[in-house]
Amino acid sequence: RSFYGDPARRSCQKEPRQQSAAPKSGDQMDRLVLHLDSPQGSRSGLYFGDGKRKVDYVLVYHYRRRRASLRGSPGHHRLSIISNGSFPVSGGGGGAADPAEEEKLQIREEFEANLADAGLEIERDKEHKVHGVGFVRLHAPWQVLSREAEFLKIKLPTKKSYELKEVKGFSGKMNAMWRKLNQPFQPKVPQMLSQSRTKFLSHSFSRDKFYNIKQKDTFFDNATRSRIVKKHNTIQTFLNTGQTLMFTPCLPGITTLIANGVYDSAFPLHDVSFFFIILLHDEWARYGAFYKYQPIDLIRKYFGEKIGLYFAWLGVYTQLLIPASLVGIIVFFYGCATVDTNVPSLEMCDERQNFTMCPLCDGACDYWHLSTACSTARASHLFDNPATVFFAIFMSLWAAMFMEHWKRRQMSLTYSWDLSGLEDEEVSGEHPRPKYESILLKKREKKKIKKIKKKKKNEPGQEKLTWRDRLPGYIINISSILFMFSLTFSAVFGVIIYRITTSALMAMSTDPETKSNVRVTVTATAVIINLVVILILDEIYGAVAVWLTELEIPKTETEFEERLILKAFLLKFMNAYAPIFYVAFFKGRFAGRPGDYVYIFNGFRMEECAPGGCLIELCIQLSIIMLGKQLIQNNIFEIGIPKLKKLYRTLKEKGAAPEESDDQLAKTPQQWDLDYDLEPFEGLTPEYMEMIIQFGFVSLFVASFPLAPLFALLNNVIEIRLDAKKFVTELRRPNAVRARDIGIWYNILSGMGKFSVIINAFVISFTSDFIPRLVYQYMYSETGTMYGFIDHTLSYFNVTNFKPGTAPISSQYDKEVTVCRYKDYREPPWSPLAYQFSKQYWAVLAARLAFIILFQNLVMLLSTLVDWVIPDVPKDISEQLKKEKTLLVDVFLREEKDKLQLIQSLFLKDKDGASTPAALPAQEGEAGPRARCRAASFSQFTRQPSPGQTVKHTEV
Repeated sequence: RSFYGDPARRSCQKEPRQQSAAPKSGDQMDRLVLHLDSPQGSRSGLYFGDGKRKVDYVLVYHYRRRRASLRGSPGHHRLSIISNGSFPVSGGGGGAADPAEEEKLQIREEFEANLADAGLEIERDKEHKVHGVGFVRLHAPWQVLSREAEFLKIKLPTKKSYELKEVKGFSGKMNAMWRKLNQPFQPKVPQMLSQSRTKFLSHSFSRDKFYNIKQKDTFFDNATRSRIVKKHNTIQTFLNTGQTLMFTPCLPGITTLIANGVYDSAFPLHDVSFFFIILLHDEWARYGAFYKYQPIDLIRKYFGEKIGLYFAWLGVYTQLLIPASLVGIIVFFYGCATVDTNVPSLEMCDERQNFTMCPLCDGACDYWHLSTACSTARASHLFDNPATVFFAIFMSLWAAMFMEHWKRRQMSLTYSWDLSGLEDEEVSGEHPRPKYESILLKKREKKKIKKIKKKKKNEPGQEKLTWRDRLPGYIINISSILFMFSLTFSAVFGVIIYRITTSALMAMSTDPETKSNVRVTVTATAVIINLVVILILDEIYGAVAVWLTELEIPKTETEFEERLILKAFLLKFMNAYAPIFYVAFFKGRFAGRPGDYVYIFNGFRMEECAPGGCLIELCIQLSIIMLGKQLIQNNIFEIGIPKLKKLYRTLKEKGAAPEESDDQLAKTPQQWDLDYDLEPFEGLTPEYMEMIIQFGFVSLFVASFPLAPLFALLNNVIEIRLDAKKFVTELRRPNAVRARDIGIWYNILSGMGKFSVIINAFVISFTSDFIPRLVYQYMYSETGTMYGFIDHTLSYFNVTNFKPGTAPISSQYDKEVTVCRYKDYREPPWSPLAYQFSKQYWAVLAARLAFIILFQNLVMLLSTLVDWVIPDVPKDISEQLKKEKTLLVDVFLREEKDKLQLIQSLFLKDKDGASTPAALPAQEGEAGPRARCRAASFSQFTRQPSPGQTVKHTEV
């Protein structure tokens, strides 16, 4: 049974499609569909067999060659012409074909016939093997390109140009000097591809307007051509409705066909013959070009605006990390320079002070001297010093400056890439996703069955999925996210239990060296365990986020991507920062005091901060997790996993493939073969995600680790070239997608920038000793200096008040110790309010809260001032936009005036009897007056031929 033999499918057809089913002449079909046995002369595999028509898009499918005859079946002539040419046309048959494969073959033939009707030209190879991989190459001729460019409102440069205003005076000299100093860092791009002082006016393409069309083959760049063909691939849809693939017109085609296994993939080819790819490789994808700016315009022309904006954003972020790194290095060196003169560190290291501290654990631990924690105190000062507060304020303002700078840069790119007039429908006019349409189709069928049972008339209407249809998915989403939050907290709690138990076990050791290294060993191993857990959960959460988003049944790919980004970011943010939040704000806060400690599992004391404070532990935690994620996840995984996937796929296909014929072995691999062996492009979400998480490490807890911007900068210098090499040499060429901005990522960045102000304020107030030092110096110090600060922060405890079984079992101090010290602000045991919080505690708490309020308001005020002072749109661009609008109006008025004069002259000639034109001149290449017919982004524009007339496409 042929495809049109199915009444259900035939009833779905529109009138234009039925008209175009007339037999085509042999010459015309040969022009549309070619069968190549040896396409070695196709100019590096980028052109059809004639070496003239460019391959704009490739469809890939797995085939199992059928052997049965089709002669005598309805629609046989059409299927045999559009087919792959691999099965006999006449008599004789082989064995019975697989029904599923037979159905897919018919669907592919009909789909490609529709593409041919829409004006695309198709070329296929003969299938040499019983089963294997087949390729369908598509070419868009000028008529299709011009028609679709007009419908998509693609902005292209016109003939009209003007000179950009050159800045003069002092600003001009400074700009010239900066360009000269910056010259060694610029990529070597040919003059024709670099920005010049001449600007051509751009306007949405129209076949009636004035454009500088010198060569039709090169007027549209490769990215635009592939995008237009991608639009044509949405011509028809076949949906899986349970038992068979059903035909539904005017729905997204290739995406659904790939989802249902009719095609394996679809992608544009890498243009290896074009010098773009050579320039991108030499000036962008080499590690030796790490010091150069990225050729953003080349990236945009080759990969499209969406990918171009990502690399532009990554470049701006990396560039602005340079001043942040310099300031962080200065702060770190300030700590190194002042560590020998820091009074609190000197007091802690002074053995003459003889601060006898209370035991760190019950029973097994002995009293100890504070001077043994000298190294911890000195290391803590490197990151916890007065310059840290300045650096926290600086980084909060840096985040605001980064956002403002990116907005200006984005506006500049929007102007230079002709995206300023991008219509909303061009960005958001997407077809529904295959799963959405499949579920909607099932809903329509159920509704139709109910109406038949109730004997109601089936009224036409446009059904859509409501919140009731999505309610089960929402419930599963909420419960799953809560479960994964609890899983993250459980992992953190498990590491806490490990730290507590390991510390207790090591404290019981008889080896003195083991006892002395308890804190270092436990901290280092716990952080490594945290890192491993984070890496594992990251991969799990990424897969779960995709599954949860599918359950919500988003209608379009944009909705799907935004919901996926929000879920993945929420889960990965919690996973990456939960251990850091614990150390920063919870560790040591609920441990209790000697004689009244807090226990878990009835035997293990809650852990306390190190004698030098929790900030040094926060620094260690942050640095190891940040560096570990960047080194392992962002670099090793990013390089190794794609190579392992490629190796696995190659071995799998090699094992599954039958023995090849001699012709197949002798065939030279073409560009589509090489590109199919590459990894498919899976979107920019993973690339953005790793940079956003890194931005959190740089901005959120930067008060505890001033070197974070430096390590982020070093990572990004490698990351840019690594991503570039991956896009150019290891991934299939992505579809060119237009975009005006980076989308939801900007809102996430803006939210994290504001959140970082709050986090840094709390880190300085509660995690570091900055506020207690200020309070002591200006309220309690008799000399106005920091001398006596350590003694001020230590409280007294009478050893006779230990609970039974918690005092040291065996102590080297015997009965010498009557009072031990611990870090807290509490009344001494001889006070009437023994062990209650002292007045100093409340004074420090009030100062901490006051600092948080002051810090937040100051930084927010400065950020608002920066936002107000720096305009979002650069002044020169706003002036050029106004100038272009004026020039375009003048050009259109002049064009209309010329048309009016032409019409008047024609009427005068007609009046004088000189000539009587039947119509205005047709466009170049048209066979007659233009017939505009469009019902969607593609048009079924074939006509019913008159008797004796040769069938050919209407050229528009």
